[in-house]
Amino acid sequence: ARGGSSRMLEVSCEGCGSHVAYYQKDGPGILKRMYVDRLVDIQTVEDNLACSDCGRILANLINYQKEDRLAYRLYVGAVTKKIVRKDSIQQR
Repeated sequence: ARGGSSRMLEVSCEGCGSHVAYYQKDGPGILKRMYVDRLVDIQTVEDNLACSDCGRILANLINYQKEDRLAYRLYVGAVTKKIVRKDSIQQR
């Protein structure tokens, strides 16, 4: 929708390297926030996004007023990301 450059990211904890979520990113730029409706494999929305392995808090839930959407605002340096193919997600 934004600039035609949609890609799927595998988001991992910077501290321990464990998988956190898959996220569909649209448009250019860095990953500052993750909209809840674009998260692929998170079933429940909580106040904080934490690593399931080490318990580190990675982001907090906000209502992004500019678009009136729920999003997780990522802490700087809390996650790493890697572009993955969309068909590889179904295999996990």
